Amino acid sequence: MLTLGPNDILLNRHADSWQAALDEAARVLTDAGLVGSAYRDGLHAREAQSSTYLGNAIAIPHGTPESRQHVKRTGVRVLQFPEGIKWHDGHRVYVLVTIAAQNDEHLDILRALTHVLDRDGVAEELAAASSAEDVARLLSKSVPAPKLDSDTLCLQFPAQSVQELALAAAARLRQSGCVDNCFIADIAAKPPIWLGEGFWLASSASGVQNPALGVATPVETNLEENSHAVHGLFCLAAQGNAHRPLLEQLQAVLENADSRALLKADASQVLALLAGETANTHTQRVRVLNPHGLHARPAKQLVQTARAQTVAINVRLEEGSPASVSAASLTKVIGLGARRGQWLVLSAEGADAQQALTNVAEAIEGGLGEKVTPFDSGRERLAPRPTRQEAIVEPLAADTPHTAIAASPGLAIAPVFVIRPQHFDYAEQADHPDRELTRLHNAIQEGIAQLEALVRNAAGGEVADILSMHEEMLDDPELHRAAEDAIREGRSAEAAWWDAIETAAHAQEMLADRLLAERATDLRDVGRRVLSILCDVQLPEPPDHPYILVMDDIGPSDVARLDTSRVRGLLTERGGATAHSAILARALGIPAVVGAGKAVMALTNASMMILDGERGRVIPSPSEQRLSRAEQHLLDLQAREADAWERRFETAQTRDGHLIEVAANLGNTAHAEDAVERGAEGVGLLRTEFLFMAHSSAPDLATQTAEYRQAIDALNGRPLVARTLDVGGDKPLPYWPVPQEDNPFLGLRGIRLALTEPDVLETQLRALLMAAAPVAGSEDAPRRLRIMLPMVKDIAEFRAAKAIFDRLLAEIPAGERASDVQLGVMIEIPSSALLAPTLAAEVDFFSVGTNDLTQYTLAIDRGHPELSAQADGLHPAVLRLIQMTVEAAHAQGKWVGVCGELASDTAAIPVLVGLGVDELSVSARQIPLVKARLREFDLADAQACAQLALSQATSIAVRDALEAR
Repeated sequence: MLTLGPNDILLNRHADSWQAALDEAARVLTDAGLVGSAYRDGLHAREAQSSTYLGNAIAIPHGTPESRQHVKRTGVRVLQFPEGIKWHDGHRVYVLVTIAAQNDEHLDILRALTHVLDRDGVAEELAAASSAEDVARLLSKSVPAPKLDSDTLCLQFPAQSVQELALAAAARLRQSGCVDNCFIADIAAKPPIWLGEGFWLASSASGVQNPALGVATPVETNLEENSHAVHGLFCLAAQGNAHRPLLEQLQAVLENADSRALLKADASQVLALLAGETANTHTQRVRVLNPHGLHARPAKQLVQTARAQTVAINVRLEEGSPASVSAASLTKVIGLGARRGQWLVLSAEGADAQQALTNVAEAIEGGLGEKVTPFDSGRERLAPRPTRQEAIVEPLAADTPHTAIAASPGLAIAPVFVIRPQHFDYAEQADHPDRELTRLHNAIQEGIAQLEALVRNAAGGEVADILSMHEEMLDDPELHRAAEDAIREGRSAEAAWWDAIETAAHAQEMLADRLLAERATDLRDVGRRVLSILCDVQLPEPPDHPYILVMDDIGPSDVARLDTSRVRGLLTERGGATAHSAILARALGIPAVVGAGKAVMALTNASMMILDGERGRVIPSPSEQRLSRAEQHLLDLQAREADAWERRFETAQTRDGHLIEVAANLGNTAHAEDAVERGAEGVGLLRTEFLFMAHSSAPDLATQTAEYRQAIDALNGRPLVARTLDVGGDKPLPYWPVPQEDNPFLGLRGIRLALTEPDVLETQLRALLMAAAPVAGSEDAPRRLRIMLPMVKDIAEFRAAKAIFDRLLAEIPAGERASDVQLGVMIEIPSSALLAPTLAAEVDFFSVGTNDLTQYTLAIDRGHPELSAQADGLHPAVLRLIQMTVEAAHAQGKWVGVCGELASDTAAIPVLVGLGVDELSVSARQIPLVKARLREFDLADAQACAQLALSQATSIAVRDALEAR
């Protein structure tokens, strides 16, 4: 949809007439490169058809359909005329919202602006506004549309009490995205209120995302509570004054309806009741046939027809908000946002009601002054109903830092290039199943071919890994079968395929919280690939100069298409630090900030931006002074990176010679050689689950041995720390089913799961030991193998695994297995850090997984869209657990590594060294910079930083104190 940014708003314009104002608007659009000069004639021609005055001193001039050929690219400009212009229909206009649209995008602006029209004083405020931001704020400040439709109804629920009915209605509101768990908890904590007859009310303002009214009715017609009948319960999600229309509807029901009418009523009957329609109300259904729905011109015709009747006419959407509005109000009719194909319900009362409804319905069917064609429900696809009212997004303030989630470190300075979500138009039904099956099969095969090409050309191993997983998803026979069955039932290839994708993605989202939800995102990415082939939808071409890419979210397919020579940074509306988009950005070394909110989609293409992936901060349209400082900082960073690369093979040590091993985190053995080339002194974390996920059944001994040997050979005597299989309910293997768990992050995963199948664990340990066996006839030093066990909570789990390990050492001949081998544990659960003294007595080493240790210690999901920024490993509680671990290990002469994201955090590195950490394991790209950071301080400085950090109360205080030091 079109959105407004500060650069789209021009202040203090002057015109002697409305014609001159239109000419000025045309000139502005032309100068911006949005239209050709001939578009001016389209603006005047459109005004000759009917006035584009909207209300409250706002006009929205736009061209005729014939003039769209002169539109070069879609855009919008707002012109403020403080002195006002007398429009040709007699109204005074202070603001022109001038639109250049290649199709019907201007309708989004129109519908979004309707909320402004009923607010008193807006006209004067628009005339007096002294900044672009003030105008944008006035046009953007919308009230959320209350939700009451079939999605918020829970009818004939088998409740045993009115409280159960209230919870059922609250759960329905949560499923509709209107409330969160806080709302449900509040509803559960207080009893519903009896309103008289069989009506009951439960309400709360806690955890409300969008005002809404849920309605629940019992299946039991004789249900009672405290001697009062229970015929229906209203569950109100209150928010400021935005829920007031719902209260008005509720009041009308209480005054005019019999509560028993709710019993056995279906959704349409309940919605009619809530719309105020009684036994005396005449109603008539009529379908909207206008190509672009009820926009200004047909809406005006509808209003004039309604006003000509002898009785008052109301109108509502049959599906959507059931609130009836006056058909005599232009702003109310436009505010319905009725689209082609939607059914309207007209209503009226009185002696002439039926004739009046017939007159209005005939006018609607006739097109309301526009040429229309019948709606073919078998071929046409009704556009998806928006879950909330679309509104003009309030843009990010210029030259102001905005904080989101840091996803990939680095600094980027470049113009932005915004890619808005793709829209797919297709028919829901099709008449020739065989043809649709062929189309789907061909599209899937083309999608697989595209992915294979992307895998071959992928710029990073992680990218290739994830795209290979996409290829497997696309070849899933269950998806194919579901889509094919739907096609045989009359669905089009597009509709059948997307329904299959959505069903599978939703099922994944229901299985677990974060990681499976992110895999559902991957599934939709795969689905869109095929859908774009079926619909022949292409992405816009990026500019041929460096830019910062802005999207709602960036999938692996998007990353694989990136030209890394031009993409300077990534910014997303959605996503978390552990989403695949963030992982891939780090793998490619592209600075990234994610989860920045809807406002980033309102950024103007080609406007400058500073993106700081280290701090998770963006600054749109920076001032010249701020831009100059950032450019100098970037030059300093680039010089530092170049120096770090030149010195990457130097021994990792502090300024005074204190040695700290810097190793690489790997997700694939094939990347070990690249890690060595980047200066890695070993591999501090090899995620072995990649091997298991790449096979349809557990890989055998020979397969595993060959894979692990590849990494060991590439390291050429450097140590390899391999983590045993770390899967579970959050990362399931198709051939190792795990029972569904309410919280898989606290369930069967890591060593807990491995110990339920000791044969699998034994095969992996045997393969690792054999892969590190000395090469026959070689006099090279022994190959250094370190094996660590994930998710160990106490010594009992370690001993169970070590018993298998010790038996294998005894069974395998010494010449056929590793001779320099250690067995350690990961510290990722607070209990293992608290019990580090007992573990240290028996393990060979510790490796601290700060990602999981942080989220388990702080009880914050690292992928949570609102809380993930608080999941900071520099929190003093996490640092104290690391301190306890180091002290316990060193007391027994054992070493400690850190393999989480914290190990490459420039602020955290001296703190970790000061705490006594012996090894830092980071992504391969970060190795030169981590070594460079170590050379910037000595051990005494690091110890002082550690003590300073431990003395703080919060992670923010830690970072502030370290920065001030």
